[in-house]
Amino acid sequence: MRKSRVYLALLHYPMYNKRREIITTSITNLDLHDISRSARTYGAEGFFVVHPSENQQGLLQEIMGYWQQGYGAQYNPDREQAFSIIKPAQSLAQVMAGIEKESGHRPLTVATHARVYPRTTSYYKMKKKMQEEEQVFLLLFGTGWGMSQELMEECDYILEPIQAGSDYNHLSVRSAVSIILDRLLGECWFGQ
Repeated sequence: MRKSRVYLALLHYPMYNKRREIITTSITNLDLHDISRSARTYGAEGFFVVHPSENQQGLLQEIMGYWQQGYGAQYNPDREQAFSIIKPAQSLAQVMAGIEKESGHRPLTVATHARVYPRTTSYYKMKKKMQEEEQVFLLLFGTGWGMSQELMEECDYILEPIQAGSDYNHLSVRSAVSIILDRLLGECWFGQ
């Protein structure tokens, strides 16, 4: 039984493009659907979609409205449940403040990335920490070509990259979220 509370945040700024320039990426419909479903399945407390642009926040509200109050809610009640944990935010600072207000604790930030960083921690250690400690964790997921190095260095923890035994490592964020949630919050089956 997990003792910790876990939140997710999908960040769209500051991200790298393929030339390692800092950019702002766009919100995508598929990310909202797939990540909210995974987050809901694995018992996340909330899924923050973080974007600084008012136009992109408007798009997010429109998509959420369709699946929570519009025809989509009637057509697919399961999707309405998944979308119920989405929380719009304009910055990571706003997310942190919201979680602290809701939980009474400052969340520990856990960055995810396809690259190895010096302070990388294993899935095993993080899963154990989440199971045994009464903490609040915020898993940060980037878009584009990943979060800026400055943002990564500000995090409390950095998870090791997903390794699949091949020389190719460029998963969609939706796929990475599902794999990471299963490793951290899924049942313990390996070696049992």
